[in-house]
Amino acid sequence: MAADFDPGTGLGPRLRLVRAARQLSVRELARRAGCSASLISQIERGVSVPSVGMLYSLATELGCSLDYLLFGSGAGPDADAAPAVAAAPAVAADAAMAADAAVAAEPRAVPGSVAPPAIVQRGCDRKIIDLASGVRWERLTPQSEAMTDFLEVVYSPGGHSTDERRPLRHDGREYGLVISGTLQANVGFESYELGPGDSIAFDSSTPHEYLNKTGDFVHAIWVVVHSEPGRA
Repeated sequence: MAADFDPGTGLGPRLRLVRAARQLSVRELARRAGCSASLISQIERGVSVPSVGMLYSLATELGCSLDYLLFGSGAGPDADAAPAVAAAPAVAADAAMAADAAVAAEPRAVPGSVAPPAIVQRGCDRKIIDLASGVRWERLTPQSEAMTDFLEVVYSPGGHSTDERRPLRHDGREYGLVISGTLQANVGFESYELGPGDSIAFDSSTPHEYLNKTGDFVHAIWVVVHSEPGRA
């Protein structure tokens, strides 16, 4: 488990909720995602955390957004499947607390008017999750974006995008900008060393992986534009 992983993020209960809504057993989801049933069970119980690659695999197989699995926003279970499963108490409580906090933080609206959506994400109040193999994601938008993931990604020394060292493949197009440190990007059959100020853009269906082979932290800004809403 990542040293700073917080089971209170609700990733486990949300994964269990969507899996149940899809009427998939732990064993069947593990088979489809290419991992062990024990790993799925550990993630759902909050005692383990997936790698970036496994998170993409789970979201793809379940047909929900990364934002929903990670932060409880964005596209979750389908409307057709959701009524068959009651929301887990922990998820419902998280959602209620988040809603109360959002209301409290917004300026009071004039009676009869509609408050505008938040457009600023304060650096001290980002949604953050630490994934396996030394990768941290910090969401840079104040709310979920149906078609776009806008993130600051931090790679610890030796950190890499997937435990299994299997390249990632998913829908959309991605853009990255390294702010500090040196990141190795393997895209297709090519390997690139990206330093501060270097950027990269490519079709996300091309097999790719990222590795920090140095002893320093790597900070990068990453944007993934999906080809359809609510997909990983």
